[in-house]
Amino acid sequence: MSIELFGTAALRALSPGDSFLHTGPDDELARPVLRDLEREYDDRYGTLFGEPASTEINRYPVATFSAPDGTFLLLLRGGQAISAGAFMTIDDETVELKRVWTHAAHRGQGLAHLVLEELEREAVRRGRTRVVLSTGPRQPEAVALYLKAGYTPLFDTSLDPEVVIIHHFEKELSA
Repeated sequence: MSIELFGTAALRALSPGDSFLHTGPDDELARPVLRDLEREYDDRYGTLFGEPASTEINRYPVATFSAPDGTFLLLLRGGQAISAGAFMTIDDETVELKRVWTHAAHRGQGLAHLVLEELEREAVRRGRTRVVLSTGPRQPEAVALYLKAGYTPLFDTSLDPEVVIIHHFEKELSA
């Protein structure tokens, strides 16, 4: 499969003045994103995985999601992050997507799809040809997003999400 550049529908999701910023997780603009991700994960998962969300969010050093090996992408509107995502390098061909998030007030507008597309383009610009990612059983909208964006599920989609637990996906990219 190849990545699809902004389609007409995706362009309509952007507002005038919206912009992408490739940065690191230590950027001041990223802090509200990470705080809200932690709150969201704690609300959805509680102690299902035996540790608080802050453990997962702080598992990796800042450099993991910073150039040259990673990125922390913010979709900015009015100087505030309204959607975000990140990737880290796994090997010479592969990046892993993490931290895909959209502010609750902006969900349902296709912004996460725009973030995925930009992360894929950045991966290609850096010479990567494959993306992997995972999400959990209590994020059905994330599973739907990745399926719609052309990611291949590496799990049996007919099983109950709580049986699958970790939902792994992959996607091949081309220039």
